[in-house]
Amino acid sequence: MTTIDAHAHVFPRIRGRIGDGPVVGLQYGRAAVGDGSVQILPPLNAHVVHNPLMLIAAMDLVGVDRAVLLQGPFYGYCNTYVNAAATEYRDRFAAAIASDPWKDGRRGFEKACKVAAAARAFKLEFSERTGLSGLYRGALLGTAELAWLWEELDARQMVLVIDLGHIGGLGYQTEAVRAVAARHPNLRIVIAHLAQPSPAVVRDRKTRNAWLDQVSLGLLENVWFDTASLPAYFAREPSYRGLADCLRWAVEAIGSDRIMWGSDIPATLPGATYQQLHDVVAERLAFLDSASRQRVFGGTALRVFWGETGADPKRGRSAIGR
Repeated sequence: MTTIDAHAHVFPRIRGRIGDGPVVGLQYGRAAVGDGSVQILPPLNAHVVHNPLMLIAAMDLVGVDRAVLLQGPFYGYCNTYVNAAATEYRDRFAAAIASDPWKDGRRGFEKACKVAAAARAFKLEFSERTGLSGLYRGALLGTAELAWLWEELDARQMVLVIDLGHIGGLGYQTEAVRAVAARHPNLRIVIAHLAQPSPAVVRDRKTRNAWLDQVSLGLLENVWFDTASLPAYFAREPSYRGLADCLRWAVEAIGSDRIMWGSDIPATLPGATYQQLHDVVAERLAFLDSASRQRVFGGTALRVFWGETGADPKRGRSAIGR
């Protein structure tokens, strides 16, 4: 069984910008965000960096074979750096480029593709709190302004990884993504964080319906989800209460072959070890059969990001999927 982390990050420094202002790495895991600061890494190193060798060491400790390297405006774009990591450690990493399609347009995208020739994906961080919908508060994914981007990704056979942010946020544009996926059936789309469930999904039916509506995008043949940050969303709940419900509901709705494990390392490390980020999800998916677990923890990512069809070429349902 090949184990893959479908959502990880490396960066040489933190120099980004979000709606709250500039993001700059300080010392010992802290970063200045606008007028405040936040602990985003464990306080182990003076410099706030997460390089490929640090990630590989963590992967080896947990038994993770490969990882998908994503990026966005919070950490700052580092296309050349990520490309170098995926080139040097091609047996361990797949790289995703990133750019700002509103600020830099097609030219910025083409520049990113040029400096990151090894990239297999494009990450669009459209969340409100740490992404582009917070910078461009009226931005819409479904406008003609972005038609070129979906066409380019489709033509280049690149995976679109998109973070739509929290339920009810400005970036939570489920129907726009549905339209893009339908218009470009060959464009592989991965929605980060399993559409961002929270404890409110368990308690409030309206919130749950909004979440399940986005999860239902996985019924389309070209849409998948990763589970990055899910333990963090339920960290204040005793024993991550509610996380098991959300995972089960998602599997029942779209099948285990639409879901890939991801950690969101390193920003999730202040709250849990890398081993815990893996095990918390694995334990709550114990109801799946062995083949379904293999899809979640590696088989599906092999097909989506590496195009390796030998792992599990046919779309299948889990033992409890409808």
